[in-house]
Amino acid sequence: MSRVYNFSAGPSMLPESVLSRAAEEMLDCNGTGQSVLEMSHRSKAFEPIIYGAMEKFRKVMNIPDNYKIIFCQGGASTQFSAIPLNFMNGSNKADYVLSGQFSTKAYKEACKYGDVKAVASSKEQNFSCIPELDKSEFRPDADYFYICQNNTIYGTRFATLPDTGNVPLVADVSSCFLSEPMDVSKYGVIYGGAQKNVAPAGLTVVIVREDLLGHERDITPVMLNLKTLADNDSMYNTPPCYPIYICGLVLDWIESIGGLEAMKARNEKKAGILYDFIDSSNMFNNPVKKSDRSMMNVTFVTESDELNAKFVKEAADAGFVNLKGHRSVGGMRASIYNAMPIEGVEKLVDFMGKFEKNN
Repeated sequence: MSRVYNFSAGPSMLPESVLSRAAEEMLDCNGTGQSVLEMSHRSKAFEPIIYGAMEKFRKVMNIPDNYKIIFCQGGASTQFSAIPLNFMNGSNKADYVLSGQFSTKAYKEACKYGDVKAVASSKEQNFSCIPELDKSEFRPDADYFYICQNNTIYGTRFATLPDTGNVPLVADVSSCFLSEPMDVSKYGVIYGGAQKNVAPAGLTVVIVREDLLGHERDITPVMLNLKTLADNDSMYNTPPCYPIYICGLVLDWIESIGGLEAMKARNEKKAGILYDFIDSSNMFNNPVKKSDRSMMNVTFVTESDELNAKFVKEAADAGFVNLKGHRSVGGMRASIYNAMPIEGVEKLVDFMGKFEKNN
């Protein structure tokens, strides 16, 4: 059976060259005579895998020396609790922008631990845009300011970062990690689940400015204590070894195609092809404010649920899978993460044109 074009929002497709190399090394990784799946995380064989992945991350993202890279478990959603426990520890205040389902979940979780303010929300617009920000609503004594930088479900993103002054910016970047260059120094904390652009599900990457560590609440569970994890090189307990290994291979692949500048150009081209077609279509429509459109997750609908369902089924039959939109919004969603080739988007657009003509 030939491989399909997988537009899943996550877990999502991985580069074929990464999968091929992982297959080749499944039984014998780096001449050790064992699979990564069998290695002790305390062994000499695993050291170059985990430390190599950390250094590759630092190089590819140009991460300053005063930031720690932490490999965690529990998915990005676990950080909804870890962030307030570790960082809402001065004024006991935090400001959140509600731009979608995941930032709303993070906000509700943080409310358990202190004075949390929703400084802006686009809920009334069905999260079809990034909410307008009024800087007078930002609290200068907040311990941090929180955003979800790309909204997987609704297909929106922050095109520009909010100016938070001296308040550390915390960003969930799960669905835009490694898609383009980032100025890490503008953030206090960056985190994201790996299952979109980085590695298989099971790994969460946290990048945190060192001076923010070490102020966690005394009730913080040890496995949510980011300083403990950082001090133990992400190996306080057994880390997600195989996803870390794949992460290293993905970072090698990104370097091989020219780094994040080249990745950004590639992603902009893919998104442009798809949005240009939708904007010219008489059948398909994108509900997102143009200035806030995601480069990773493209949502679109037809005039009826019946036609949406027909499109999803016929697309799957033609080899374009996982195009059904999130259950909370319906319609369709094409997640065109790093590993999706330009050819996949071109072929999808060709199929959409034929479907429109036939219906």
